Amino acid sequence: MTPRAQTRRRVFTFLAGSVFAVGALSVTAVLGGFRLNLTPSEPLGLWRIEETDRAVTVGDLVFVCPPQTPAFTEARRRHYLARGLCPGGVAPMIKMVAALTGQLVQIGESVSIDGTPLPSSTVRRVDGAGRPLEPYTGGTVPPGMLYMHSPYVSSYDSRYFGPIPTSDLLGLARPILTFDP
Repeated sequence: MTPRAQTRRRVFTFLAGSVFAVGALSVTAVLGGFRLNLTPSEPLGLWRIEETDRAVTVGDLVFVCPPQTPAFTEARRRHYLARGLCPGGVAPMIKMVAALTGQLVQIGESVSIDGTPLPSSTVRRVDGAGRPLEPYTGGTVPPGMLYMHSPYVSSYDSRYFGPIPTSDLLGLARPILTFDP
């Protein structure tokens, strides 16, 4: 074998090994519940989905798969949602549980839960591209549903898509290595 052929073989072996290692690491991370958050709804970085035996409560930070509804189809078309492994080909969202079944959500210029203003809940009428946003109309959170919120004003959350089914809950969201831009 010529020296040039040996060099090519080494380069090929190195590249093939690198691709395999990255793939194996990615599969291990996904199976271990790790997710990379690259959206502005919560701090950027590495997060972990943590299963829980208890019912979620107001204030819990959770991972949810967006349900396959017209609102989320439009959100995907507008690039509000990243691609991922949830049904519909979207990534799980990290959101805070702001209201549970039976709680009253009122939507105006901002959001109130059972008459108490929700901090950082300004309702925008247009998105960053100037397209109209249709806010959720509000009401009592139905059985088996959660009202989700993110304190970041540009976040796409229940202010716009309404409550989502508890069956779409993946687990608690735990930051591993994150930073605010």
